[in-house]
Amino acid sequence: MSEDGQLAALVDACHWIGARGWCPATGGNMSIRSSEQRCLISESGKDKGSLRVEDFLAVDIASNQVDDTRTPSAETGLHTLLYRSHPAVGAILHTHSVNATVLSRAELGPTLDLTGYEMQKSLTGVGSHLESVVIAIFENHQDIPTLAAQVAERHHRDPLRFGFLVRGHGLYCWGRDIQQARRHLEGLEFLFHCELQRRLLETK
Repeated sequence: MSEDGQLAALVDACHWIGARGWCPATGGNMSIRSSEQRCLISESGKDKGSLRVEDFLAVDIASNQVDDTRTPSAETGLHTLLYRSHPAVGAILHTHSVNATVLSRAELGPTLDLTGYEMQKSLTGVGSHLESVVIAIFENHQDIPTLAAQVAERHHRDPLRFGFLVRGHGLYCWGRDIQQARRHLEGLEFLFHCELQRRLLETK
């Protein structure tokens, strides 16, 4: 799909995400890889449910430089890190849903392990509910280079798949294109909701 087509699909995904309340109060950030050298990322402070094509800025993947007077997302460095670390990644969605945020705090360990759910097969490469889907959890940090360094170290040691959680913050997920990233987001959100409900029922 052309860059214009991918960007239009990303804007459509942002409206879909906004309608589900997964990015309240202008939170979250979204991007697509437009070439080997650059990506297009959402402008800072914009409501994700009403984004337009014009609200995305070109960013150099290697340097994080922006040739624009507007400000890209404060978390641009995490997007460019993922594009550098995963050459096959073509789109990244970062959301702040209630389920992802609460579950990232309810799980005290460094990973969230999911198994037994049929919807795990919505994630590329997972063929059975019997497999274990491991989602890394990183401690929240306001200094994005520090957080990016932690993500890079973890990925080098044990490559990340599908996405990761930032504790008390939200979810980053990705795919080879916006369609796959959107499927991964929907699948992970369903799994997070199921896992959170299961844990709540176990405490009763």
